Amino acid sequence: MDKKIKVIVTGATGMVGEGVMHECLLNPQVEQVLIVNRKSSGFTHPKLKEIIHADFFDVTSIADQLAGYDACYFCLGVSSVGMKEPEYYKLTYMLTINFAETLVKQNAAMEFCYISGANTDSTEKGSSMWARVKGKTENDLMKLPFKSVYNFRPGGMLPTKGLKNTLPYYKYFIWLYPIMRKFFPKTVSTLAELGQAMINSTLLGYDKHALEVMDIVKLAHEDEVKN
Repeated sequence: MDKKIKVIVTGATGMVGEGVMHECLLNPQVEQVLIVNRKSSGFTHPKLKEIIHADFFDVTSIADQLAGYDACYFCLGVSSVGMKEPEYYKLTYMLTINFAETLVKQNAAMEFCYISGANTDSTEKGSSMWARVKGKTENDLMKLPFKSVYNFRPGGMLPTKGLKNTLPYYKYFIWLYPIMRKFFPKTVSTLAELGQAMINSTLLGYDKHALEVMDIVKLAHEDEVKN
């Protein structure tokens, strides 16, 4: 396959976003990566461009710089721990939808990939606050006129070795990963597989728009099957 793509990655100063960016920089079919951050990431690479923009609720001033891309891998997010619903709703739903609405105006043929979470509530009516908010975010992203929208619902993830934004407490759980992968494969993937699956969703497409862990693992290796 000789298709080349240009992608936008948000959240590169966090563990997931850095991991996805890392896979994009490694992949020869990704020819350009634009990261959009509130603060400088400190990353440099020949394929990498960076926009530093403090206010993700208003990206009109950088909208022109977001044009010409094939996909956005939206990895920006916050934990719901200790948050009340209005604050979490603002930082999860409103921030994501605002950014997506700006993007789709600049890139009508763009794919949007959203990092959601395992057990997201698509009905928006369950008892779990974070799951309802994520569910509404997924649902409303699907209504936007992108070429396609994929909602990724990862579970536990094995961090990519050597990355600088890996959450410290992950080192206490790494030893569990082989056990979980063998006996509970529906609950874990690697961070690398998540990034690879996002890239493959752009290159190859997928028949589901809400991707659970097993879908992520399958799609991550889809290019190996086709090749």
